[in-house]
Amino acid sequence: SSRTPSVPATLQGIWNPYVRAPWHSGYTTNINLEENYWPAEVANLSELTMPLITFIQNLAQTGAYAARNYYGIVDGWCASHNSDIWAAANPVQGMPLWANWNLSGAWLCMSLWEHYLYTQDEAYLRDVAYPLMRGAANFCMQWLVENPHKPQELFTAPSTSPENMYKTFEGYSGCTCYGGTADLAIIRELFINTLQAINVLSADPKVADDSQFGSQIAESLSRLHPYTIGHEGDLDEWYYDWDDWDPKHRHQSHLIGLYPGRHISLAKTPRTARAAEQTLIQKGNETTGWSTGWRINLWARLHDADHAYLLFRKLLTYVSPDNYDGPDKRSSGGTYPNLFDAHAPFQIDGNFGGTAGVCEMLIQSDLQIDSPQAAAYIELLPALPKAWSSGEVHGLKARGGYTVDMKWSDSKVVSATVTAGRSGRVVVAMNGQSHEYTLKKGKTIHIK
Repeated sequence: SSRTPSVPATLQGIWNPYVRAPWHSGYTTNINLEENYWPAEVANLSELTMPLITFIQNLAQTGAYAARNYYGIVDGWCASHNSDIWAAANPVQGMPLWANWNLSGAWLCMSLWEHYLYTQDEAYLRDVAYPLMRGAANFCMQWLVENPHKPQELFTAPSTSPENMYKTFEGYSGCTCYGGTADLAIIRELFINTLQAINVLSADPKVADDSQFGSQIAESLSRLHPYTIGHEGDLDEWYYDWDDWDPKHRHQSHLIGLYPGRHISLAKTPRTARAAEQTLIQKGNETTGWSTGWRINLWARLHDADHAYLLFRKLLTYVSPDNYDGPDKRSSGGTYPNLFDAHAPFQIDGNFGGTAGVCEMLIQSDLQIDSPQAAAYIELLPALPKAWSSGEVHGLKARGGYTVDMKWSDSKVVSATVTAGRSGRVVVAMNGQSHEYTLKKGKTIHIK
């Protein structure tokens, strides 16, 4: 379902049987298109991201028109809640829950940066990814406004948290606000990644003049309204400590910084990570297919193996095809007998999100480009459930271009091989210990 240039996998992949498909079998870009590609890099299928990357190139062209004509921003591009094979980027019709949200372009740039982290292809970064990231970052810098309550801060206004609604202290329900956490999480991740891209390309003549642009991003990043923690210990989704109208809502967009983003973690931001955990506890375990796939990854990032496994089992709950058009078709996800995700109706993103979740339970990695000496970090079996106490896996990828094979028994790694896709330092964490190695590109280390 991901082979044709500029035509990435749709909501049903290539398996839509209808002339008039649910959601037009198109691209919902506030989570679903992004989730389709979560397993591509870590599962060693980087070449299959090509249709997404070329689609984003098209989206940036239509998105420049949308930025200029809808938002008055001349130098930059954006995209909205939905798109199609023609790379539509304009706001869509419908409820304020989704109609005017304009940050899917910034979110899709995560996939561009991840492709570089896993492949270490600097020519691609220079010629393809960075110009797109730069344009999205430029849009975001101009879209941000000063917080009238705290002028030193920046946030978005108007703002929505995709498809979710709040309940104010007075009981009013709404969806439009200012300073929504999801917006700022996406922008924060984009700014961090764009700064790292500038760092990587600093010696390249085409990017050498962008140091001033990098300084502008860094200044905007430092002024973003920070994460706040609510009265129940959860991560606030809204500028104020409002509750969700539906506390168990399927979207968890304000947790983007934990996954698929990387700026929230137990190691770097433990307090924020624990607040994200409390949010997941509030939301519970009953949700749609794609949302279940997302939550598997979120729990894995929190190193909660048993909770990630519980949701993986939920994702595989048998759903009879007789209920495909029944009254409970939107109830709780699951899997049809042919292994298609029962969103319901069928959407392929739950399959892909679940696949990424399995990978995330087995391997996690990081590569911060702070200096030429920066080390890659690879953690083996970070969220291994008790049910998988013994096993083996071959060919998983880690950021930095490393390929990993490993075997484990009694929930401990008994052997692992790491093949370097780049020269440099790598830290491998396994069995409660960390080992540092310096590798040449193409060389393999064997760890026991």
